Amino acid sequence: MYRVFFAFLIIGVCFVLGTLVTRGMDRYRKAHHKTGWTNGKQILLSTGLGLSFLAVYLIIYFSLYYHAFGETAEYLVSSRDVEVKKRGNDYFFDGPGTDTALVFYPGGKVQTESYAPLLHKLSEAGIDTFLLDMPLHLAIFGKDRADGVLQNYSYENWYMSGHSLGGVVAGQFASENRDRLNGLILLAAYPTEALPEELAFLSIYGSEDQCLEEDIYEETKRYWPSNGKEYVIDGGNHAMFGNYGPQSGDGEGRITAEEQQRLTIDRILEFVENDAG
Repeated sequence: MYRVFFAFLIIGVCFVLGTLVTRGMDRYRKAHHKTGWTNGKQILLSTGLGLSFLAVYLIIYFSLYYHAFGETAEYLVSSRDVEVKKRGNDYFFDGPGTDTALVFYPGGKVQTESYAPLLHKLSEAGIDTFLLDMPLHLAIFGKDRADGVLQNYSYENWYMSGHSLGGVVAGQFASENRDRLNGLILLAAYPTEALPEELAFLSIYGSEDQCLEEDIYEETKRYWPSNGKEYVIDGGNHAMFGNYGPQSGDGEGRITAEEQQRLTIDRILEFVENDAG
């Protein structure tokens, strides 16, 4: 709810600034014995300036995001067991597995490549993975991007997954494509609409996560299928599912990102194996 309030606040501030600048310009004209503007012209100028301020804000907002760092680069190239194939800005980690695949949506304002270590290792363990790039690093602008993967690749078992905002959007896709998926795996995220009972479901988050809104997370458990499972990583936080460094407002992890990702992979493998069994 506060995100919606903040968005309206920013829009309001931009248009207030536009109005103030326009009035200041009108006073300047009158002070120098020039003809003042009509109310209609003032409204048009205020609106134009407000939109200009909003455009500048959005350009700055979308240009700032968390960048991949550390050992990420080494997981973007093929290894002995995993072939990394790039399609545009998307990545396909093709490992030794042949029957199960997972489609992954990155977290909001996080560089796509940040999740390469997690997904490369998961692929190496037997689940092929598709890491999909999102417009402006926000999955809300690419909710149906998984559709192309599901249409163009043949696997017996399909799972959707995502981190944070990417998980929220992955949940929306899963809810609307229940007949095409076996399960949904959310990392530090929650569904925003009811999930089908036949969909296997796993939620994973860290005990030190300060970005995941606990009240909303608990409230949205009513959307889980009755077979939903939850795993809390002791010492984990919000950011360490990826390799992009500390996230603003997050808690400090008591384990390493490598350990958090290893535990995540273990739980996913166990979940998929039990679901298949």
